[in-house]
Amino acid sequence: MATLVSNNLTLADWAKRLDPDGQIPQIAEVLSQTNEVLEDAVFLQGNLPTGHRSVIRTGLPTVYWRSVNSGVPRSKSTTATVDDSVGMLEAFAALDKDIAELNGTTEAFRLTEDSAFVEAMSQAQDQTLFYGNPATDPRQYLGFAGRYGAISGAGNAGNILDAGGAASANTSIWLIGWGDNTVFCPFPKGSKAGLTVEDDGLLTIYDANNNPYKAYQSHYQWKNGLVVKDWRYVVRICNLDTAVFAAMSGTQATTAVATNILHMMLRAIDRLPNFNNVKPAFYMNRSVFSLLRRLAMEKSVTALALEAGANQFGTPQRWASFEGIPLRKVDKLLNTEARVV
Repeated sequence: MATLVSNNLTLADWAKRLDPDGQIPQIAEVLSQTNEVLEDAVFLQGNLPTGHRSVIRTGLPTVYWRSVNSGVPRSKSTTATVDDSVGMLEAFAALDKDIAELNGTTEAFRLTEDSAFVEAMSQAQDQTLFYGNPATDPRQYLGFAGRYGAISGAGNAGNILDAGGAASANTSIWLIGWGDNTVFCPFPKGSKAGLTVEDDGLLTIYDANNNPYKAYQSHYQWKNGLVVKDWRYVVRICNLDTAVFAAMSGTQATTAVATNILHMMLRAIDRLPNFNNVKPAFYMNRSVFSLLRRLAMEKSVTALALEAGANQFGTPQRWASFEGIPLRKVDKLLNTEARVV
């Protein structure tokens, strides 16, 4: 048998996935992450084969007070077009036919790989949604951090709130108002939304020495981008110093930090023009989420609300909201962000 290349599963890999009865067990996905932003994001078909073109109002027409028997000049508004590209995230899995068919567990065994690829694709999308940077990788689309990455001189500086952290040990909280005319994820015109998994079946493929063998192949693809049609519906609370979360064992320190975060979240809410036809949510990593969770359990006057039917010892799936806006965990939000200036 030809030696398989390192990116393909080996007999040793196969053996590790069998329980003592020779069956495919439920794999503990210890590498999985919680990235709830994809549950909220609005996905729309773009109007371009490679993305979406938005027309944005950049100026209002001039209006005049008129006196009798006197006219006024004509005026008009001004607009600009913005093109947002879509990135193609792809992967292939190839599984040697003889490994897949051992013990008659072909489909179950292939499914164990599918779940891993789906998780990897989701994590990559979450990473790009917030930190995608075409300047460093032109195959990516521009994420939120690149659009809200500077305060000084930025046109959207009013929606970037500085929490005061320094150096490069910071994190951010994001308030996003998803909607068809505010913020959404486009997929190319004529294509499909979300992750697609295609079973290519049994193919002849080649090893590192260009020798053929039979393998089952799966193809994973996710075409996605980001459109911020109205920049006012995204607010970034940046420069949250993650070092202060080490003080979570001290109630007084924790409450002071959390209170400051809550004040900034209130300011963020007031930055959104309105809540008509938008789906707002706050996004934060586990460090911030845990801090606010503790505050919600201890203080009922902080406007952090447990969901209906839960008490201090309840375990609802979605445990809290702030001013009626859901709080979401996103593991891809870093604790090592550089200071935004």
